[in-house]
Amino acid sequence: MKTIQFPNRSEWSTLLQRPALDNTSLEATVKKVLDEVKERGDEAVQQYTKQFDGVELKAIKTEANEFAEATNLLTAELKEAIQLAAKNIEAFHGKQLSAVEIIETMPGVQCWRKSVGIEKVGLYIPGGTAPLFSTILMLGIPAKLAGCGEIILCSPPNKEGKLHPAILYAAQLAGITNVFKVGGVQAIGAMAYGTSTISKVYKIFGPGNQYVTCAKQLIQKDGVAIDMPAGPSEVCVLADASANAAFVAADLLSQAEHGTDSQVLLVTTDNSFVEKVQQELDTQLAVLPRKDLAAKALENSTAIVVKHIEEAIDLVNEYAAEHLIIACENDEAIAAKIINAGSIFLGNYSPESVGDYASGTNHTLPTNGYARAYSGVSVDSFVKKITYQKLSRDGLHRIGRAVELMATAEGLDAHKNAVTVRLIEN
Repeated sequence: MKTIQFPNRSEWSTLLQRPALDNTSLEATVKKVLDEVKERGDEAVQQYTKQFDGVELKAIKTEANEFAEATNLLTAELKEAIQLAAKNIEAFHGKQLSAVEIIETMPGVQCWRKSVGIEKVGLYIPGGTAPLFSTILMLGIPAKLAGCGEIILCSPPNKEGKLHPAILYAAQLAGITNVFKVGGVQAIGAMAYGTSTISKVYKIFGPGNQYVTCAKQLIQKDGVAIDMPAGPSEVCVLADASANAAFVAADLLSQAEHGTDSQVLLVTTDNSFVEKVQQELDTQLAVLPRKDLAAKALENSTAIVVKHIEEAIDLVNEYAAEHLIIACENDEAIAAKIINAGSIFLGNYSPESVGDYASGTNHTLPTNGYARAYSGVSVDSFVKKITYQKLSRDGLHRIGRAVELMATAEGLDAHKNAVTVRLIEN
């Protein structure tokens, strides 16, 4: 982990820059797969599943007996943990539902807005080095709360043609039964364009590798919505002298173990704290099963020392982290000044892991600086908001003249006339 001490503000943009990827050749490869799936449907899906996942499947849809088998394979403790997480996620997201409120903007003019669940949504769940069954809860539960009519879930099978039992258990717990053993670009293509087995959806959610991310970006050109732009996962820890070095090192490593391209940043006002964290990193890293991945991520990580907390706040706002941990004495006061972050974790006892799994907040968050403009997934991500208006005859008479004048000023006489014919009605 390299250390930068007291950099000038003019250097910040360079220091905080994420690695840039050349996607030119990647796009060509991904587009070929998408086009094949669009043209040949299930046949292409099966072909690429055999090619990329090394398994030839007779059927890609998960059957009822496979859900039952998965439930029996999990320990009671893990099932209870998943149930606890689901309960908290539902409690937090359930409060995001709001009742319709009719606003009378002036007498006789009523306006309101109603949330309507997106009819068909697709969820992509990675299953490679880490089967992210927690993401099913993060996506499936708000989708159900939003009232989505059809939820499709795709995840890559293992060499035996099976999905991880925790993936199936979490899906069943979230009320998702349309689960398909399809991964990678072919899964995104199947959900975007539809096949004889997998329904076409209107919006696709979920993380993935660079191929999946590229596929999600490309299918937008064909009118399929996605949750948000995505890049490698990232954490920024803002710490002062009151922070616990062992805790901070553990938080940095929890992010670094995602993969070699994970982004890890430490910002502190205490120069000596960096050395303490580095010592803890060395100790904790040595016993991690995924230490090789984490070590490579740490090679590209940075610790930045600044002079005072206000400068630190400005720095983390410029970085716009996916996850921001504030391990400082005045954590809540500092958090009030944060304007760019996906999710914030306050104090020494709020590790990022709790948000990843079970506190109730959503872990599908904007990366790569998109937290400047995007929010994390919520119930809102799964709904469209339709506006309504209803005018009485008296209401139209009250507002009509203003509309006629504005339409005339814009040179849109037919707009004006749509009001005028009603105003002169006997």
